[in-house]
Amino acid sequence: MNPIRKIFPFLKPYWKIAALSLILLTIQVVSDLSIPRLIERIIDQGIRLHSMNTVLQTSVIMLSLSVLSTVMAIGNNIYSIRVGEGIARDLREAVFVKIQSFAYGDIDHFTTGRLMTRLYSDTGAVQRVFQVTLRIGTRGPFMMIGSLILMISTSPGLALTMLPLLVISSAVIIYFSFKMEPLFRNVQFKLDRLNTVLQENISGARLVKAFVRDEHESERFEEANQDYTQRNIDVMQLMATLSPILTILINIGIVLVIYYGGLQSIQGSMTTGQIVAFTNYLLSTMSPLLMMVNLSNTWANGIASARRINEVLDRVPEVLDDPEAVPLPETAQPRVVFHDVMFHYNGSTDYTVLDGINLVAEPGQTVAILGATGAGKSSLVNLIPRFYDPSRGEITIDGVNIRKIQQESLLAHVGIVPQETILFSGSIADNIRYGCPEATDDEVIAAAKAAQAHDFIMRLPEGYGTHVEERGVNLSGGQKQRIAIARALVTQPKILILDDSTSSVDVETETKIQDALQTIMHHRTSFVVAQRISTVLNADKIIVIDKGQLAAVGTHAELIKTSPIYQEIYDSQLGGGIREEKDVPPVVEGDYRYV
Repeated sequence: MNPIRKIFPFLKPYWKIAALSLILLTIQVVSDLSIPRLIERIIDQGIRLHSMNTVLQTSVIMLSLSVLSTVMAIGNNIYSIRVGEGIARDLREAVFVKIQSFAYGDIDHFTTGRLMTRLYSDTGAVQRVFQVTLRIGTRGPFMMIGSLILMISTSPGLALTMLPLLVISSAVIIYFSFKMEPLFRNVQFKLDRLNTVLQENISGARLVKAFVRDEHESERFEEANQDYTQRNIDVMQLMATLSPILTILINIGIVLVIYYGGLQSIQGSMTTGQIVAFTNYLLSTMSPLLMMVNLSNTWANGIASARRINEVLDRVPEVLDDPEAVPLPETAQPRVVFHDVMFHYNGSTDYTVLDGINLVAEPGQTVAILGATGAGKSSLVNLIPRFYDPSRGEITIDGVNIRKIQQESLLAHVGIVPQETILFSGSIADNIRYGCPEATDDEVIAAAKAAQAHDFIMRLPEGYGTHVEERGVNLSGGQKQRIAIARALVTQPKILILDDSTSSVDVETETKIQDALQTIMHHRTSFVVAQRISTVLNADKIIVIDKGQLAAVGTHAELIKTSPIYQEIYDSQLGGGIREEKDVPPVVEGDYRYV
């Protein structure tokens, strides 16, 4: 199926405006096609017969039709623009809404740069298809068909002579259209790459500056920019050859008309006015072919972009509600159980992230997750709110498989503080109540106090009304993390996930946050992913993950006696000299995985 046809449903709300645009265009075409006939009348019945009255009357009619054609053209342009812009708006919204339904795996598949290109550049290309089609795209065929009919009525024999030329011209346009579509698709692919490099560089500008990698990033951008430029040059070079070819064919047609029409005029079978009218109709037939050059470029670009947009709209999210999924009852206990869970990204079995995870988190427990970078800690907690689905096994909450719980209901019971702190433009209060817009000011302040954010917020010029700049650049890392924690707490979740969310705060502030959480999260379940051993010392259960598997499970007192990996982490951060236990097995010398 032509990818543009799959976009047609977006035209439905604007079909009346589109129909009106086509009606105005039809009137314009009829007016324009009448001009050559009137010129023929001026020449044959006015000038040749010396009838000034005929010349004047016909000239007035021509002028009136020209004014009418102009008015109709303006109306057609106005309405076609409204249709195109409306479709583009709806298409952007549809793509955006679709992206919101994506699971983490779907976003990993497309990447941010590619999605941004589809949301802006590709929707713009499809918009131009509809706009140009309602103008040039429809006017061209109408003019060609009308001109052919009038050419035949003027001189059937001469019209038959022009037929091969018209067929050749049409074939050239079709050939170039098929050649350009994959080239335009390649251009958009290169634009994906350019946007990705740009997005990475802008978001990581401080890191680039810190490591003095300006020249390296400039080279990366130059490479992507050059690739994009070269693909555009390839397209433009191909397009540049089409117009001269069609111009030559038009000129050949005019020469043939003058030659054969002149012969018939000498023989008395054609008048001078008919030759002039026929030449105009030939131009009216061939000129739209030149219009079709621009249209073919627009269509080729639009088809390539529509195909890319359809990739997003047709994408079935990796995580979907089961047809029999039900809401999680408010009375459900936050007992989280992992049953033999295995997980790998993007359906690839080449690298297993988690394997054979069996874990029970009881209501009210704080479960700390410890391990080396890349061990699978964040992947494990991302399975609980179904950001990803396990490749094998199941996860249950209060005995219910989370696949059988409606996603919206599941997420309403889970509070998340992600590893990467993201704040939105707006006030601090707006960011805290982001997950609970109806939260009162008192609830916002209570959450901020629990997250140890209230004091620094009150020291800001406008307190909770202080504006947060893009990505929270006017706040420190620790301040952003505390606001993110308050944002999760204000939703009063039954399950709280803290993914290394206190790494940017000092130990004293972290201790205060933990003390507050112990009170707030009573009868609730917390998962704490941590790099610092001090974060997990008081946890009810500590899980040590090594290479995607549970290496050890227990309390600090238990693990310090039984787990060499935990001992190694403890010694590397707090020092072995302060252990209270005397029977701890020695750590293998030279193993610095966790240092």
